[in-house]
Amino acid sequence: MDAHPVAAVILAAGHGTRMKSEKPKVLHEIGGRAMLAHVMETADALAPQRMAVVIGDHAPSVGEAAKAIRGDVSIAVQAPPRGTGDAVMKALPALEGFNGLVLILYADTPLITAETLQALVDESAGMAGAVLGFRAFDPGAYGRLVLDEEGALHAIVEAKDASLEQLEIDLCNSGVMAVDAAFLREALPKLTPNNAKNEYYLTDIIAIARESGRRFAVIEGDEDEVLGVNSRGELAAAEAIFQDRLRIDAMDNGATLIDPTSVYFSFDTKIGRDVVIEPNVYFGLGVTIADGAEIKGFSHIEGATIEAGAVIGPFARLRPGAEIGEKAKIGNFVEVKKAKLGKGAKVNHLSYIGDADVGAKANIGAGTITCNYDGYNKFRTEIGEGAFVGSNSSLVAPVKIGAGAYVGSGSVITKDVEADALAVARGRQAEIKGWAARIRNANAKKKDGAE
Repeated sequence: MDAHPVAAVILAAGHGTRMKSEKPKVLHEIGGRAMLAHVMETADALAPQRMAVVIGDHAPSVGEAAKAIRGDVSIAVQAPPRGTGDAVMKALPALEGFNGLVLILYADTPLITAETLQALVDESAGMAGAVLGFRAFDPGAYGRLVLDEEGALHAIVEAKDASLEQLEIDLCNSGVMAVDAAFLREALPKLTPNNAKNEYYLTDIIAIARESGRRFAVIEGDEDEVLGVNSRGELAAAEAIFQDRLRIDAMDNGATLIDPTSVYFSFDTKIGRDVVIEPNVYFGLGVTIADGAEIKGFSHIEGATIEAGAVIGPFARLRPGAEIGEKAKIGNFVEVKKAKLGKGAKVNHLSYIGDADVGAKANIGAGTITCNYDGYNKFRTEIGEGAFVGSNSSLVAPVKIGAGAYVGSGSVITKDVEADALAVARGRQAEIKGWAARIRNANAKKKDGAE
């Protein structure tokens, strides 16, 4: 049996009116993933036996999103909103029969780490619970954590209710806590809405604990971890912190970022060792980069796999389904979508390769297009190993270019080309001697006559 069985209750019922959005606040994304998903994933790292998400009746999509993330999550509805204590009460049925520690988290606080939650759980041992505090640069309107002589939590005082002396305290309340499940079930029914907002405050359980001779511990986390997101500006601030974490992690694990602040990752970006990433590169969801690859500046990459030693860009776009083989090269102003390039293949300039298989060491000339869409359906193009496709060629799918075949520049290929064959599909060049001079002279005479 676990030393500290854990359950998690995630509060996600807020209206988020300051976001000015049709999308529920907690479904706005950081690093390509909803804030709710970040918090659920972090809580999941502690292997909780139960998880409940408390939503408002105005946003059923939040519950649907939670179920999509973790199928066994319980969804509780708080309507109308009557404070954090009331929200946790709505989750109590999901905790029936559970004995252990209940983590109480907030879906709009996406940056908290599993390490901090584990420390909170560990500190709760033998206590009524533990509260996560932080030292604020500007405590402002944050609730203050008042400690007793032994360092345990004496009270949580809201800023508007604090004395001048208490306002000098810079240890602030994050709202995140771990609470003994038995004590939580005992304390929540004792909450009263005797405050200006007529709400049930979860923080009042601290006083209830002291009255019963029990105590809460306090641990300190980083202020960045507990940043709550209530506006677009705070969303951007959280994104910046998250991106910095990912950049540091990439560099710590052996990647070179020449200008880290101009590189943007998604939460699931995977980067190998000795990868070099130049400035102004954006990674969307689902990107994996193997050791020794080079990503040149101003490239946009999503849903792509890049093998060892490949070179991408500058100004390249890899769309979902792009698979770039070992030591392959994708050059400037090249777009690749649902296409697989073999080892050492090259597409160096101004090309679109979509719904295609390109063999090892094939060379695709500048301006080449795989014409994969007829307005209704997509078709594939197959280019064999060592094939050479001349510049400004259009390959009209479905079509196969055999291994070692050569396509003449400017060709429009509509039929399969055999291995090692030459295919040329363009109008024959014709020349009329003196034509340009005659046209110039005739136009000059017309102009002189008009004047």
